[in-house]
Amino acid sequence: MITKGIKELCAEAEQEIETMTVEQVMAVKDDPDVQLVDIRDVRELWRDGAIGGSMHAPRGMLEFWVDPNSPYHREDFASGKKFIFYCAGGMRSALAAQSVHRMGLAPVAHMAGGYGAWVKAGYPTEEREAKLPKPKS
Repeated sequence: MITKGIKELCAEAEQEIETMTVEQVMAVKDDPDVQLVDIRDVRELWRDGAIGGSMHAPRGMLEFWVDPNSPYHREDFASGKKFIFYCAGGMRSALAAQSVHRMGLAPVAHMAGGYGAWVKAGYPTEEREAKLPKPKS
């Protein structure tokens, strides 16, 4: 039996990292020193769209892309920008931001409510084209 659930893990993460509202993210999203990072699965992007200007970094590869000693390192994460992570509902992004914060990436934050809250607020989105064939329904 588990001793701590996902809600507790996310609450702990939010004590350690900055949590931003969708309104706060909207206010800074075009700042050249800020990079929004969408950690959702690529199929979620294809299906639901994304926030314009955001970079996709799938949750499963995030730590590998951040680590400069990893063979999968992405230079984007060495830019010195502030990284604001988001997912569909704000839980995966809290854990992701905490993980990369613990690795030493700074500054980082996550967006409360995720992409769902962004869409609900009526903020702009864009379609993302599949770079690989879409899975069959």
